[in-house]
Amino acid sequence: MDLILWRHAEAEPGDVGLPDLQRALTSKGIKQAKRMGQWLDSQLPENCRILASPAVRTVQTAEGLGRKYKTHAALVPGAEAEAVLQAANWPAGKETVVIVGHQPTLGQVAALLLTGQVLDWEMKKASAWWFVQRDPEEPVLLKAVMSADLVVK
Repeated sequence: MDLILWRHAEAEPGDVGLPDLQRALTSKGIKQAKRMGQWLDSQLPENCRILASPAVRTVQTAEGLGRKYKTHAALVPGAEAEAVLQAANWPAGKETVVIVGHQPTLGQVAALLLTGQVLDWEMKKASAWWFVQRDPEEPVLLKAVMSADLVVK
């Protein structure tokens, strides 16, 4: 199974008086989402499943991919790493899954996949981490880490 963790792009600060789930992307964030979305679209198989947190900023980030996606309540800010893996059906799923979510949860999922422990690893805004596990007897592999800043325009 392939699992891509995609952190939402740059969003409005949390102190602007909006409820957290209503915070939108900044103009820079919209550009980041489109750049990373174009890169992901060129790499992903046609039949992948895309799940996003219901927060406005993650929905806007997912829209940068230009594919159909579904929001999933288990991906809200502050979600448990295990809940994210369950939503993705990791590692039993057969299809590639893209999760568009939040820190610190996505960093914790990455750490859990690679170390077996929930640790607070940092993921840069708009970055994507691509994990692969073909055989449950084999270790999880980190296939790629890509930042929106590295995508060629």
